[in-house]
Amino acid sequence: MNKKRLGYRLLFFWSLLLIPLVGSLFTTEIQWNTYDFLTAALLLSIGAWCMERILQSRQTKHIKNIAMVVLLILLLLLWTEMAVGLFGSPLAGY
Repeated sequence: MNKKRLGYRLLFFWSLLLIPLVGSLFTTEIQWNTYDFLTAALLLSIGAWCMERILQSRQTKHIKNIAMVVLLILLLLLWTEMAVGLFGSPLAGY
């Protein structure tokens, strides 16, 4: 596994957490606490690790692209469910 590339990918994904952090400074609509940031960091870290594993696999480029799209869809669905309760599961925090 290419640790340098994984490190850059983690740094990029964790930098996405600056969006809600900066947004919460300017509006009261974004109300994230420490638990929210840790959960998002964990979710993004798992996604980055999975992407690295997909890219390191010996599958064809077509299979890798499909796997990446499926992974991104799953991550976005999980993120959406945790944020707004799209499906009404216990993950939504109700």
